[in-house]
Amino acid sequence: MVNYKHLRYFWAVAREGGVARASEYLHLTPQTISGQLSLLEEQLGTALFNRVGRNLEITETGRLVLSYAEEIFSLGGELEEVIHQLPESLPQLFRVGVVDVLPKSIAHRILEPALKLPEPVRMICREASLDTLLAELAVHRLDLVLADRPIPATVSTRGFSHKLGECGISFFATEKLKKKLDGNFPACLDGAPLLLPGSGTQLRSGIDQWLTKHRIHPRITAEFDDSALMKVFGAAGAGIFIAPTAIEVEVERQHQVTAIGKTDKVKEHFYAISIERRVRHPVVSAVMESARETLFANV
Repeated sequence: MVNYKHLRYFWAVAREGGVARASEYLHLTPQTISGQLSLLEEQLGTALFNRVGRNLEITETGRLVLSYAEEIFSLGGELEEVIHQLPESLPQLFRVGVVDVLPKSIAHRILEPALKLPEPVRMICREASLDTLLAELAVHRLDLVLADRPIPATVSTRGFSHKLGECGISFFATEKLKKKLDGNFPACLDGAPLLLPGSGTQLRSGIDQWLTKHRIHPRITAEFDDSALMKVFGAAGAGIFIAPTAIEVEVERQHQVTAIGKTDKVKEHFYAISIERRVRHPVVSAVMESARETLFANV
């Protein structure tokens, strides 16, 4: 790789017309410049100047190198100028990964305070599986991962799970479907159309156990990995659906449905996973503190 300090000495000699003037420009001795120039020629494997009497005459190869040097140092000058013109306060970059099974409304409520901080923040959100996001966290491509569970014991990724909170689940139905239900909650779920999270998740396992305990046998109409899609189908009347009790009012208002009952025997858990045990990133710290103090404080 070209030594840019040597290249700058060459550029100064070519521009000033000789070693003596270049030494005055660079505030270095002629011997230092000559020595560095020789090192550059040795590295490139070619002469950049021919000595004609006491003067130096640039070679054709030297002209080529000079054209590149001019562009390199011109760009360096532009960079310096741009940096000086930047605003004093650049936006704080906040890169967060959201596990794909996490309810979008909860993720929004957790992350929203990041954009309301006094200092400007530029937030970059990624959605993927927990394994994928933990891999990106490990190589510092993410500052935080929001998940529905802590780092699994089977995963070797270094990181720390910070519990933000937990809440029970509420069951929602359209007004039309609600009128067709028979009995009080939770008995009214028996035989009723029910939309559920996909199998294999902790939430689904908890719901299945709760239904079995109460000897309730709903008619499972559909299963969803995406909770947002489940809400859309529920709002269209396809069946009763669930959402975290922490956002019950928001779900009712947004989807024009009614909460027909809730239980705290089935819990949704929410974690912030970071690479640090003691979080120092100011935006991550603010997001975690806000979630604990507001979103999950009364559920």
